[in-house]
Amino acid sequence: MNVGDDTWDAGGELPSELRVVIVSGVSGAGRRTAAHALEDLGWYVVDNLPPGMLLELAQVVSDKGIRQLAVVADVRTRAMFEDLAGGLRALAEAGADPEILFLEASDEVIVRRQESVRRPLPLQADDTLLDGLRRERALLSSMRASADLVIDTSSINVHQLSARVTNAYGGPDEDRLRVAVMSFGFKHGLPIDADTVVDVRFLPNPHWVPELRPHSGCDAPVSEYVLAQPGARDFLRGLEDLIQIAHEGYVREGKRFVTLAVGCTGGRHRSVAMSEAIAEMLRSKDIPTSVIHRDLERA
Repeated sequence: MNVGDDTWDAGGELPSELRVVIVSGVSGAGRRTAAHALEDLGWYVVDNLPPGMLLELAQVVSDKGIRQLAVVADVRTRAMFEDLAGGLRALAEAGADPEILFLEASDEVIVRRQESVRRPLPLQADDTLLDGLRRERALLSSMRASADLVIDTSSINVHQLSARVTNAYGGPDEDRLRVAVMSFGFKHGLPIDADTVVDVRFLPNPHWVPELRPHSGCDAPVSEYVLAQPGARDFLRGLEDLIQIAHEGYVREGKRFVTLAVGCTGGRHRSVAMSEAIAEMLRSKDIPTSVIHRDLERA
């Protein structure tokens, strides 16, 4: 193998059961948290490996009987990062099908996080944080477009991020579709990492019921109120049919991860109750499902 060259020596086939995940994304979006979550799941994790060594590493770990490999790739060394496409191509030619997990966050959140740790961005040089961030986003644009799973960490904490990684990459059934159901409030903005968005603002808002206002959709009184409204159960049945059709198509096309976003006005009552009901429905169909309430504490 010639590192940094477009000529790659496959060096033999990799075992079909080897799973390789590339963890990438903008600085400050949570790559380290995602990597730690994968380690906790038993994955072999390597950080900042020169991309030209991806195939060699995969061969070494597979020879040792390791079947789950995660590699953190970022732009700390720009010239090496630009070799990543060749490294991924070499893995594919050797029989592996590398996946990409991409961590995203808004400019405002990244700037706030970086300023709190007083650390410049890798491509910032003598310019502002935003200048460095723009350069990162430009360099990472093709990887984000090719990602198998994009997670926006702008409005979730480290525990929620770990839970999403666990739902996506935990367990032995890596060929099954895994769903993340995310409740949110439209007034806080659409989730940029959602594959499908549904709107439950057609249901009466418990916010206007004095005894329900202090509670959330996680509480039985609110959940019972929402699900008892005309159209709520019909909506769930219709969504169940839609998900079943899409589920079969996603599996057929090799898509492993789907984020279903459920929105109401503030993200505290209706969307939360309906998200929990949707998750229960999916689990009853034996579909691995996690739930994230993005705006529950903000509404």
